[in-house]
Amino acid sequence: MSTPPLVQGYEVVIGFETHAQLSTESKIFSRAPTAFGAEPNTQASAVDLALPGTLPVMNRGAVERAIRFGLAIGATVPPVSIFARKNYFYPDLPKGYQISQFEIPVVVGGEIGFFLGDQKKTVRLVRAHLEEDAGKSLHEDFVGQSGIDLNRAGTPLLEIVTEPDIRSSAEAVAYAKELHRIVTWIGICDGNMQEGSFRCDANVSIRRPGQPLGTRREIKNLNSFKFMQQAIDFEVRWQIEQIEDGHAIQQATVLFDPDTGETRAMRTKEDAADYRYFPDPDLPPLVIAADWIERVRGELPELPRALVARFAEQYGLPEYDATTLAQSRAVVDYFEATAQASGAPKLAANWILGEVSRRLNASEIGLERAPVAAGQLARVIARIGDGTISNNAARQVFDALWTGDGTDVDAIIEAKGLKQMNDSGALEKIIDAVIAANADNVAQYKAGKEKAFNALVGQAMKASKGKANPAEVNALLKKKLA
Repeated sequence: MSTPPLVQGYEVVIGFETHAQLSTESKIFSRAPTAFGAEPNTQASAVDLALPGTLPVMNRGAVERAIRFGLAIGATVPPVSIFARKNYFYPDLPKGYQISQFEIPVVVGGEIGFFLGDQKKTVRLVRAHLEEDAGKSLHEDFVGQSGIDLNRAGTPLLEIVTEPDIRSSAEAVAYAKELHRIVTWIGICDGNMQEGSFRCDANVSIRRPGQPLGTRREIKNLNSFKFMQQAIDFEVRWQIEQIEDGHAIQQATVLFDPDTGETRAMRTKEDAADYRYFPDPDLPPLVIAADWIERVRGELPELPRALVARFAEQYGLPEYDATTLAQSRAVVDYFEATAQASGAPKLAANWILGEVSRRLNASEIGLERAPVAAGQLARVIARIGDGTISNNAARQVFDALWTGDGTDVDAIIEAKGLKQMNDSGALEKIIDAVIAANADNVAQYKAGKEKAFNALVGQAMKASKGKANPAEVNALLKKKLA
């Protein structure tokens, strides 16, 4: 295991709690809808508000999604788990308690593996438990008042908790992105951070190497990867300054203000005892039979880690390339279609991770909106492979496809005059003329100067107006100068 990076002589220690909103159409204990954007207080049922005479009923779909997550991360799904009441008062919590899980959660253990640069990392998970969301306090549209929207009350969440294994803000972002990929890949969460479907809380502390864990402060509701890194970096600097100035860190819940780039304390951080957990008397133990788990296992899509292993074996891709391609189902499908149609999987991976990704980022669109279909890219790659066009010409063809200046690869090659010169007779005449006109470079090459050879190749390419096949030019030049 590599030595953790230090910040001003301190080791950063980070644990994560992530709330993933489960992709059910109804709430966790009622039939009320979960659709985003409805008029305030139009999707809160009597069950969500715990009005007298109502009883919660478990949403089977929410349980099934939790099982799916547990299997995806190699965790244990206990045969019995318990729901508890987490008691606290807040205006947007109409019950005065939140139904959650405490002692026995639905998912125990597991791990998330990911790359940070080209270094492989692993974060261990403590648990993942089912719970209901609270409502939402609204402040911006009211003068001197606050409003309460209870539409989210009872929305099903899976809270995913890590061990304090993360050692930098960059590692935290890489972990969060990988977790985001997994929950969207297996279809349990839409991952929409702007709508609150995927919310991260970072528990941040610092310590001198080898010392016990420091006091942590929890940064709540980080809803973008950019803000996540900024918030953690600021919090680390703030904690170091406090300790260096002789102050003790007080456990607290803090919020990140993206406008100032700073964190600020919201309230003293509660411990489990403050919530007075006890088993919910209205909900029986959640029993998950072994055959239910096996049925869910059989319905799982090919998971990213299995897909990476298959890509290495089937296509001969390096682990880093395979892992990077497995960022989404759309990228995987695009790659496989391109690789199989072109017969050149490594070149297909290079193009998708290089030129295609660059264009997507510049256009700020996803692969599903890419103007170049997998079949078109495969045709470009095939024309490189059979020597019809050079790599440089291929980029010109790709540009024409991307900008809509043509849709047929061969027609674009013909119209733009990009076909490589592969006629050995025509090439030989060009090379003979280059050798005759560059006696100094010929002499230098024969004296052992490789740069002179490259100059001759450049002259030959220039004489052919860039249409000569570089490999053929190299081979013919070496043959004639031998």
